Amino acid sequence: MALRTIESLGDLSGRRVIVRCDLNVPLSDGVVTDDGRIRASLPTLNALLHRGARVIVVSHLGRPEGAPDARYSLKPVAQRLCELLGTPVAFAEDTVGSAAEKTVGALEDGRIALLENLRFNAGETSKDETERRAFAERLARFGDAMVSDGFGVVHRKQASVFELAQLLPSAAGSLIATELEVLDRLTETPERPYTVVLGGSKVSDKLGVIAHLLPRVDRLLIGGGMLFTFLKAQGHAVGASLLEEDQLDTVRAYLDEARERGVEIVLPTDVAVAESFSADAAHTVQPADDLEGGPAGAAGIGLDIGPDTAARFAALVSSSATVFWNGPMGVFEFPPFAAGTKAVAEALSRMPGLGVVGGGDSAAAVRALGYRDRDFGHVSTGGGASLEFLEGKKLPGLEVLGWS
Repeated sequence: MALRTIESLGDLSGRRVIVRCDLNVPLSDGVVTDDGRIRASLPTLNALLHRGARVIVVSHLGRPEGAPDARYSLKPVAQRLCELLGTPVAFAEDTVGSAAEKTVGALEDGRIALLENLRFNAGETSKDETERRAFAERLARFGDAMVSDGFGVVHRKQASVFELAQLLPSAAGSLIATELEVLDRLTETPERPYTVVLGGSKVSDKLGVIAHLLPRVDRLLIGGGMLFTFLKAQGHAVGASLLEEDQLDTVRAYLDEARERGVEIVLPTDVAVAESFSADAAHTVQPADDLEGGPAGAAGIGLDIGPDTAARFAALVSSSATVFWNGPMGVFEFPPFAAGTKAVAEALSRMPGLGVVGGGDSAAAVRALGYRDRDFGHVSTGGGASLEFLEGKKLPGLEVLGWS
């Protein structure tokens, strides 16, 4: 079955369209600090507004415990959305209560409203299908159709993602369509050489991706905290660096499989090792196969790939036709340990082929380092959903829209 698109919904002029976005953005003192996900929602919202729809946006933010919590209010998001759209955004201070009813009831053609955080209602994320459906039915009263455009939540069976799409005529927005097009290229029709760069703290978070992509890629570059489990699997000491002992046998099996398949797994040859986990910790660069032999001693903690590795990773990215990158190369939040992540980001921004930043911490890292989304072929908003897609898993929020 093919993914249903907005065109399948017919004439939307004057119709109330509920749009499930993923506006789960970071806030500081009530101000949005990274509006990437809001910007990613604009094409679909603008298209619906231009078609004369009455647009009702719903989203979650953070992890409130199924009840209102001012720390997770979407009000600052409404303000930023208003600025980016250049049109007023009505804000309802509840999700399915009297404020929402009044706000939706006052909407005119070609106007937009944002309802308060979906997760202020326990039914949104309940494991009980009956509770989820009851909440979805209350939401559905506000709409004549539903557009799903939050790729970051399509791997979850949640009321606004799954049950709501069953209750109303539903379709995917342009963000989801674009994400699927890119992810499908990464799994089915990549141009070669095809390089995957994986980082982040835990190798266990990436096991499914490694297993599914090993038969499809030409080389796999390993950085971030997960690199130390790979080094340990090869018999190297890693000091006090992050290590998942219970994954060593699995990693050894992947190293063996890669050799059999002719896939090059590229591990760091040098590492930035610090005396402690802090931005101002004394640190030195040590050979990856001798992390306990330098000035930091046995207690040293690896916090970034070293300069030689960064240069090699950048060269391999630059020589590739397709690159998927998920996970920073080091603790990029600490300036002394951001160099590896920046080297990969710079190479990815300049490569002539398809360079994909895999959402989550990778997207946050490139923005924190001063890059814009348009500097790359694609910046995913998916995070965990993108990884599950690349693992070959079925995603309920896509299946309900006709994707198979």
